[in-house]
Amino acid sequence: MHPEYERENPIASFVRTKRKELGYTQKEFSLRCGVNLRFLKELEAGKPTVRLDRVNVVLAFFGYQAVPGEKDRSK
Repeated sequence: MHPEYERENPIASFVRTKRKELGYTQKEFSLRCGVNLRFLKELEAGKPTVRLDRVNVVLAFFGYQAVPGEKDRSK
């Protein structure tokens, strides 16, 4: 994994957990969502610069969307 990626960022963790709960591999899930496998891998790895429109495609699969929220300042 790339040293600048934050594997435990909230969106990365959410997507990875939900995908695994459904029993999909990354390849299967990327095909079902309609996103590139590389994008999904980078998203789940916590890449800090990903396209928001693609993030919302993935989140929409679960009935969610990215919305503003307060930053956790304890970190």
